[in-house]
Amino acid sequence: MSGLPDLAADPRALHVRKRPLPVQVAFAPAGGVCMTLEGPVHYRRGDAILTGMRGESWPVSRDGFLGSYEPIPPTASGQDGVYRKLPAPALALRLAGALSVPVGWQHNPLQARRGDWLLRYADGSHGVVDDAIFRETYEPGEQEHRWPPAG
Repeated sequence: MSGLPDLAADPRALHVRKRPLPVQVAFAPAGGVCMTLEGPVHYRRGDAILTGMRGESWPVSRDGFLGSYEPIPPTASGQDGVYRKLPAPALALRLAGALSVPVGWQHNPLQARRGDWLLRYADGSHGVVDDAIFRETYEPGEQEHRWPPAG
């Protein structure tokens, strides 16, 4: 996306992956707006609304969710319950200043603050994660030796 740093070309970007921590998931019965830590993000009927360890919420498209999360028994795939992220590489860069980051099918602008992490996922999409949450929920990817991240 234009206006965003090219994490693949930035030597400061870390290779990371999300830890397989449990998250509570509810599938949306109708479209709406989820208030994330970084701003409002629209979702569609059937999209997954995830709730993290600190009570923070964020939407993920149903197709994207079912391809990147697995249910933790007794939850069955596609039903509300507890899930964990499958291993997936990403690039992460700690931001030196504020940045508007368009996300999702509707390109809602998340408002990243100085110190937040900009993530670029394998599918080319982006996300923003608060520093404290990033440190709790991400770990170094293979061959990443700069851990823990500075700051």
